[in-house]
Amino acid sequence: MNFHVMTLFPEMMETVLSTSILGRAEKRGCLGFTVTNIRDFAGNRHGKVDDYPYGGGAGILIQPAPVVDCFRAVSEKVGHPCRCIYTSPQGKTFTQEDAWELSREEDLIFLCGHYEGIDERALDICVTDTYSVGDYVLTGGELPVLTMIDAIARLVPEVLHNEDSNLFDSFTDHLLEYPQYTRPEVYEGRAVPEVLLSGHHAKIEEWRRKQSLERTFAKRPDLLKEAAKAGELTRRDLLYLSEIGWWPDEEETS
Repeated sequence: MNFHVMTLFPEMMETVLSTSILGRAEKRGCLGFTVTNIRDFAGNRHGKVDDYPYGGGAGILIQPAPVVDCFRAVSEKVGHPCRCIYTSPQGKTFTQEDAWELSREEDLIFLCGHYEGIDERALDICVTDTYSVGDYVLTGGELPVLTMIDAIARLVPEVLHNEDSNLFDSFTDHLLEYPQYTRPEVYEGRAVPEVLLSGHHAKIEEWRRKQSLERTFAKRPDLLKEAAKAGELTRRDLLYLSEIGWWPDEEETS
């Protein structure tokens, strides 16, 4: 899978994309990353791509021409139509389900905004999808784009060393992940739960499932409603949840 990023700060992207799991996956040929500097399409020797907004107001905007020219150059290199993603507080909230869907694409183009944003005409021409990574404002789109790329890339086959690990991630079935432990067995008086040392796989799986249910109930009960609506809670799950104080509304299990 190939990720193509358009940004004013390529060094910020390249540092992260060449590091850790993403960097190793690129070296193995599982992922491809290209980062293009929007300033290369400024059309002036100073690389100026911003100007004041019509109608007044605080801040400056990225002009349309550099963005559109950059997008067309990147699209030409890709060689076929593909989705172009822009991150904005006005977009759909990015979820694990979105990550799974986007991980099936062959190529994705990401556009990083900055300053007060990008001229709306450029967005109309280039962007197919707009996502938000949360209800807050950042100085630019680079961090949200990196967040999305990381979430999507780890779902691509052969990127993770153990491909089964993403099947148990938080949000995969609308539940938070169970707690995990490694050596030593006792640390500062805190022992690893005995069931994890038992070697009894069925009991371990049962314990983990209950822990996921408990954590989700305590920290994100809204996710339990989604799990119930999606039919992802078994009768045993519902019985255990009722014991710890949660039960779905009638319409959630109908």
